[in-house]
Amino acid sequence: MLRLTEVKLPLAHAEREIRAAILKRLGISDDELIGYIVFKRGVDARKPNAILYTYTLDVTVRDEAAVLVRFGNDPHIRIAPDTRYHFVAQAPKNLTSRPVVIGMGPAGLFAGLLLAQMGFRPLILERGKAVRERTKDTWGLWRQGVLNPESNVQFGEGGAGTFSDGKLYSQIKDPRFLSRKVLEEFVKAGAPEEILYESHPHIGTFKLVGMVEKMRTTIQTLGGEIRFGSRVDDIKITDGQVTGVVLANGEHIATNHLVLAVGHSARDTFEMIHKRGIYIEAKPFSIGFRIEHPQSLIDAARYGKNAGNPLLGAADYKLVHHASNGRSVYSFCMCPGGTVVAATSEPGRVVTNGMSQYSRNERNANSGIVVGITPEQDYPGDPLAGMEFQRRWESRAYELGGGNYQAPGQLVGDFLAGKPSSKFGEVLPSYTPGVHLTDLSTALPDYAIAAIREALPAFAKQIRGFDLADAVLTGVETRTSSPIRIKRNKDDYQSVNTKGLYPSGEGAGYAGGILSAAVDGIEVAEAVALSIMRTITK
Repeated sequence: MLRLTEVKLPLAHAEREIRAAILKRLGISDDELIGYIVFKRGVDARKPNAILYTYTLDVTVRDEAAVLVRFGNDPHIRIAPDTRYHFVAQAPKNLTSRPVVIGMGPAGLFAGLLLAQMGFRPLILERGKAVRERTKDTWGLWRQGVLNPESNVQFGEGGAGTFSDGKLYSQIKDPRFLSRKVLEEFVKAGAPEEILYESHPHIGTFKLVGMVEKMRTTIQTLGGEIRFGSRVDDIKITDGQVTGVVLANGEHIATNHLVLAVGHSARDTFEMIHKRGIYIEAKPFSIGFRIEHPQSLIDAARYGKNAGNPLLGAADYKLVHHASNGRSVYSFCMCPGGTVVAATSEPGRVVTNGMSQYSRNERNANSGIVVGITPEQDYPGDPLAGMEFQRRWESRAYELGGGNYQAPGQLVGDFLAGKPSSKFGEVLPSYTPGVHLTDLSTALPDYAIAAIREALPAFAKQIRGFDLADAVLTGVETRTSSPIRIKRNKDDYQSVNTKGLYPSGEGAGYAGGILSAAVDGIEVAEAVALSIMRTITK
């Protein structure tokens, strides 16, 4: 099979035009082309009034060798790589011990799934609730201002990614095509098949809920066990080796292989593992606001006369500005046609995030506008200092919002002018329980406010109207990634000072989104399986 890249066609084209493009590119006749599949399809919108589809195609021809000889120097025609997943181990039927996975976000879910598929019958411990019960609790905060600290946007089956845009793309290096394994498992669980080939696939919350349930059933059918409402309050360690965990109800569970996939908001767990002497270190993350514009404004800026074309859907963007004070400001987790959501997990604090459904048809576009910060510069000393830094600004947002989980907000025009906002204009915010208009100048450190004020007009040079006076800023976005890294070995994925502990996913500092966290979960599951097999054969 051959792989053809950079095959470009107009937006409105028929399937026969793809076939014709292949024949032209390879210089072959129709009867020499046996078939093809679309491996990847993206949109080239660099020229808004002449937008193209760009294809990567895997093609089968009658005389592959002759084609390769003819195009041997063409980088866009080559042998297609093997993207199939190959399991690294298979558990013996008489296996008595079982690995334990803490957390059921993308990393924990895929670590558990892979271990189950290899026959290791994992036990997954999730502090929150099953996804549908968790959804009701999440709506309790959004609709009534009532927070359940153990069941919310951050905690529960599916993890934080369940209430997000459901983006399924990443910039991680993936030489083994593990992301393909992730996407294939999602399709098995009910995701649309287009996620296998769209260059920027997404699913959306409602679809993710049903998919997570089906994946849970698969794990259980393969011999895995899942316990909800099972918060791990302690990890038992003997002579530098994990021996088990203790649940909040006092139950002790023995294990020598423990996957820690708790997500970036499990602050009590971070405190516990630090107390236990497990090596962690502070890491950089970013803080900022959510910004909302009319989606039509973004569509017009990105797609020109093609704005509103149903083939394109809602437009997105990616922006970066290097401010004069040395800070980098960038757009984060852009949600076309989405909503800003309440994402706190601790009482008395306000956190924002973005979410979209599969249709992406809400009136507003939103994204985080965030500023990079570092331990050395902004929260030196204790490895948990970044976590306390987050708490400080989340508490301040709670105060500025009125102390009832409303978020503090300000119109962009007023923010740039340095004056409080008193009423909304063209853009109505989507955040619930509600947005309290105020002055955001004290909602973040001075350097962050200055950098964002400089960045917004700069972004308007790339996205016309980005500094729209009526656009709404909502505070605060603090959980862009984990404030810590639970450092692990590169070869066996175990903690650098605690054998049998496998830090994984966003909370451990090794991922940044659904896809990268899921891939990390696969790699950790493989490491656990190989370790168990080595133990058996000793």
